[in-house]
Amino acid sequence: MKFDVVIVGAGHGGAQVAVMLRTQKFEGSIAIVGEEPELPYERPPLSKEYFAGEKEFERIQLRPAKYWDEREVTMLLGERVVSVDPVGHIVTTDDGKAIGYGKLVWATGGRPRMLSIPGGDLPGVQGVRTRADADAMKAASESARQIVVIGGGYIGLEAAAVLTKAGKKVVLLEALDRVLARVAGVELSRFYEKEHRDHGVDLRLGVCIDAIEGESRATGVQLSNGEVIPADLVIVGIGIVPAVEPLLAAGAEGGNGVLVDRFCKTSLPNIYAIGDCAAHENAFAEGATIRLESVQNANDQANVVAKGILGYESPYHAIPWFWSNQYDLKLQTAGLSTGHDQAVLRGDPAARSFSIVYLKAGRVIAIDCVNATKDYVQGRMIVTAGLVAPFEKIADTEISLKTLLPHETQRAE
Repeated sequence: MKFDVVIVGAGHGGAQVAVMLRTQKFEGSIAIVGEEPELPYERPPLSKEYFAGEKEFERIQLRPAKYWDEREVTMLLGERVVSVDPVGHIVTTDDGKAIGYGKLVWATGGRPRMLSIPGGDLPGVQGVRTRADADAMKAASESARQIVVIGGGYIGLEAAAVLTKAGKKVVLLEALDRVLARVAGVELSRFYEKEHRDHGVDLRLGVCIDAIEGESRATGVQLSNGEVIPADLVIVGIGIVPAVEPLLAAGAEGGNGVLVDRFCKTSLPNIYAIGDCAAHENAFAEGATIRLESVQNANDQANVVAKGILGYESPYHAIPWFWSNQYDLKLQTAGLSTGHDQAVLRGDPAARSFSIVYLKAGRVIAIDCVNATKDYVQGRMIVTAGLVAPFEKIADTEISLKTLLPHETQRAE
């Protein structure tokens, strides 16, 4: 079995490579190898609309089955690649199947980072990454009275919001001194902490967990102070571990992810990597090597790879953006606020519609917008441009952010 392009990973990035290639009239053979049995689907709804029962699975599929059939994209689902032979151009799956490739695209994302503590692997301790995870979480939550959510990032907060709206008693535990600590400034963290507490979530910060109690199933979470919090279900949202072991074993450079250049090429010939598992230099992180866990990044890097395979290389350069839905709040972020030295508030958090603009050395590097879509659209422009403007003008909601840009930049946008 051999294909011109083999894509390992059936998530957003892997699917987008195939879509882009066929859209651009690529006539070679394409196969997608996916560990899950499902056709490619959207992952963000797993902790939002799908978990809440607001969307059926068919509505979050990226394309219907006939799309892949009509475009002759071979789907090898329920298969996990366990080794890569970069000399022979062969990948091998867990059932011993050998698949030859001309170009290999590694788009595996990662697996949920779980708790390495006693009881961390008990039934009833649930990560959130796949449809099966979300289905198990939904089934367990139906009869659960009290649910403990571990992790105050996007996944944990979104799950807490869905469960609270469903009438469950939720305890949310975060090891750091604020939620969203790795992705947002203090003011936004405090806003979301208050929102969750106002909705009834028992939110605890600076908490250390020693063990998960239970025999055949999790029944409680033991804290380092000796307290045991009863739990019918424990949801763990503390990040992912990039799924790159076969590539690293084959000699690819990397560690926390596989290293790629600005064309998303790994150090191995004819092998690309994209999405959550790809460590790359990012201009919006001042050239630091980072991994971006977002749909936008996976799709943008997928397009870079498709162009490379088609023969017209174009380097990766895209502003990072993210979103999160919690209760009736839509959070939209553009840029990376890490390392900011100033945060400018636009609007009133009490009105539940506001933005926070982050600056470093006087230059705009990121913006968080809560129920403020206009600011978000224009915020992407000022982040991309690296706007330098007076604090007072950025804070003035009577002034559109777009008007702070030089006129030639406004026309370009």
